[in-house]
Amino acid sequence: MDDNQPKRLLNEQYLSESAPFRIFRHHINGAIEVHWHEFFEMALVLEGAGEHVLNGKSLPLQPGSLFLVTPEDFHAIIPSPGETVVLYDVVFTQHMLRQELFQWLFQNPGERVYDLDGKTGADIRKEFDRMWEESERRQAGGDWVAQGALERVLVDLARMGAESGLVHPVGGHLHPSIRAAVTYIQHHFREPLTLRQVARHAGLSDSYFSECFGRQMGVPFQIFLQEQRLQFASALLRLTELPVTEVCFASGFRTLNHFERAFKKKYGLTPREMKKRHARMH
Repeated sequence: MDDNQPKRLLNEQYLSESAPFRIFRHHINGAIEVHWHEFFEMALVLEGAGEHVLNGKSLPLQPGSLFLVTPEDFHAIIPSPGETVVLYDVVFTQHMLRQELFQWLFQNPGERVYDLDGKTGADIRKEFDRMWEESERRQAGGDWVAQGALERVLVDLARMGAESGLVHPVGGHLHPSIRAAVTYIQHHFREPLTLRQVARHAGLSDSYFSECFGRQMGVPFQIFLQEQRLQFASALLRLTELPVTEVCFASGFRTLNHFERAFKKKYGLTPREMKKRHARMH
C-alpha cells in the first residue's frame, strides 16, 4: 500500500488483552489522512478548529466537538490553516464495555457526532479529565476508575441520541437475542463470521437462530451479513483510492470472484466500474 492509501490501525499497535483501553492527549497541527481501525475511538476537542471527514461527510471540528467511530467507519482530521487541534482521544475494544451498554449505544447504525455545551459538555469534559489523570498517575485501581468514566460518557451519549432522535430504536421490535446478533454483525462483519458463531453470541441454537433471524429481519443471516460487507465496500470504492483487491478483503470477503459477482448483482456495476465512475466525479 502506498502513502496515499488509507491506513488501517490494528489493535496490536495500540492495545493488548491486558490493556483494552488507552487515552491520549493529541496536539494536531497537520492533516491526519483517511484511515480506519479495528478498535473503537472516541475523541473530545478541547482547543482549535478544523474539519472532520467521516465516511466521506465533512463535519466541523471545534471545542466541544465529540465523535465516536467504530471499526466500520473511516475518517480524517484536517486542522484549519494556522490552527492546532487539541483533543482527548480514547481507544478501546468492545470487550471493555458491558454487553448491555454496547447494545444500547449501538442498537442502530449511523455516525455518532455531537456538539457539547453547557452542563452536559462540562460534565463529559470532567470524565475525560478523570480518565487522563488516572492514566497518568497509574495508581492501584486506576483502570477501574477509567472504565467507569468511559462508561458514564457512553451512557450520556446513548441518552442524548435517544432524546434528540439522532438514534432511532428501529430494532425495538426485535427479540433481544436477534437485536444482540444484529449489533454484533454490524461491528464484526469484516471478520470471517459464521452463523454458529453469531448464534452462540445470541444464546440460541444454530437452527433456531437461523429461523428467528430470517423471520424477524426478512432476509437470511448470510444475505444480511453480505449486505453489510457490500455497503462498506461501496463506500471505500467511492471515497478512497484503495485498489479493488484490498477493498474486497477489507470488507470481509474471502475471494475476489465472490466479491465481484455479489457487487455486480447489487449495484449493477463491477467494483472497478464504480471506482472509475467516482474517480471521474472527483
